[in-house]
Amino acid sequence: METLQAIQQRRSVRAFTDEPVETSVLEELVEAGAWAPSGSNVQAWKFGIVTNPQLVRKIDLFSPGMSGNPPALIVACSDRAYAQKRGGAKSANEFATLDCAYASQNIMLAAADRGLGTCAIKSYNDTALRRILNLPDSIVIELVITVGHPAHEPKAPARKPLAEIAFYNTWN
Repeated sequence: METLQAIQQRRSVRAFTDEPVETSVLEELVEAGAWAPSGSNVQAWKFGIVTNPQLVRKIDLFSPGMSGNPPALIVACSDRAYAQKRGGAKSANEFATLDCAYASQNIMLAAADRGLGTCAIKSYNDTALRRILNLPDSIVIELVITVGHPAHEPKAPARKPLAEIAFYNTWN
């Protein structure tokens, strides 16, 4: 699949089949995430791959934005202590979050390329998820990505035309 085609095909999927996603495929998606750009090449990201159905359900209880019984989750996290040590305050306080966003987009595009559906979830109870995943204090959950085989293909939402979103050189 061509890059632009994957970008245009990616959807926020909120209904999944019961078919599991192979571990090797989930690892391939995380590998795609690891190839994202990273401020000062710090690469402070960590990715939790959650496939245990009981853990997925438990996380779902504390994530109002999640739905559709996904068979797997990829939890994109940043290691703020590592980012601070390797790149300083700007890496820890700004770049770590941006880097996880870039990595998450790579994950979702790679999933679309494999015919999988994803949805980026930011509405979750941080304290509960940290406890469920047994995360140390230096790790920040940036995003939860649902991953699975779509139960149906959502329609593409309308996009604003280029004339409404782009400007050349200066605002006016």
